[in-house]
Amino acid sequence: MDTSIPNGARIYDYLLGGKDNFAADRQAAEAMLAQNPQASQTARDNRAFLGRAVRYLVEEAGIRQFVDIGAGLPTQQNVHEVARSGAPGTRVVYVDSDPTVAIHARALLATDDDVAVVEADLRSPGDVLGHPLTRELIDFGQPVAVLMAAILHFVSDEENAAGIVAEYRRALAPGSHLLVSHTADESPEHVMATAKQGFRMAGTALTPRSRTRIGDFFGDFELVEPGLTDVRSWRSPLNGLPALPWVIVGGLARKP
Repeated sequence: MDTSIPNGARIYDYLLGGKDNFAADRQAAEAMLAQNPQASQTARDNRAFLGRAVRYLVEEAGIRQFVDIGAGLPTQQNVHEVARSGAPGTRVVYVDSDPTVAIHARALLATDDDVAVVEADLRSPGDVLGHPLTRELIDFGQPVAVLMAAILHFVSDEENAAGIVAEYRRALAPGSHLLVSHTADESPEHVMATAKQGFRMAGTALTPRSRTRIGDFFGDFELVEPGLTDVRSWRSPLNGLPALPWVIVGGLARKP
C-alpha cells in the first residue's frame, strides 16, 4: 500500500470524520473542502440516506439480506448494525475492490457468521454475485437489497455502467430492491472540477450524471416514494432543505 497516493475510500473516510486515512488523502479532501466547505456535510448526508433506506427495507419491506457494493471503510452505523437494530439475524455481504478496505472491513465488520466481506469489483457482477461467501449467505431466490451508495459515479460510460447495473437487476428475485445514490451534474463547475481532480489523483474518475440517467439505473424497477431525490430529502424529517453545492441524489426501487 502506497500511502503517498490518495485513495477514494480514505478520502470519503476523512470527509466523514474517520481516522483511517493518511496525509495524501487529507490533502485531496482539503482541496475539495477549499472549494466546497460543505463537502463533509454532503458525505454525511449520503451516509444518513443509506441508513434511512436500510431501516425502511427492514421495517417496511421485510428485507433480511443485503449486498452492500462499494461499501468503503467501516464507519458508524454500518449496514448490518442498522439492519439488525430492527431485525436481528439479518445477513449482510460487504463488497469492495480495494484490498486495504477489505482487510479493515474483515477485522471490524465480519464478526459473526451472518456478515461477510468480499473483495471484488462491482464492474464484474459475476465475481460479486457468484463469490462463494456471497452464495453462502445470500439466497438470490428470495428478496435481497443491493446497495450502491455513492459508487456508480466511479464507473464511466465507457465501462458500460448501465449494462453492469442491469446484470445485477436481472439476478434479483421479485420483491428485491436496488438502492442508488450518485453525484448529479448540477454542481458549480469549480466544485466538481476540484472533486474530479481529487479522485483522479486517487486513480478513480468521477462521472456526474443527470437525474434522468441516474434514474435509468433502476430499469423497470418501481421507485419507492418519494422517488429519486436529493439524498437530504429522501424520507427525511429535514425534507425541503436546499441542496448543497455538491449534489448527490438517491433512490430505492423494488423489482415487481
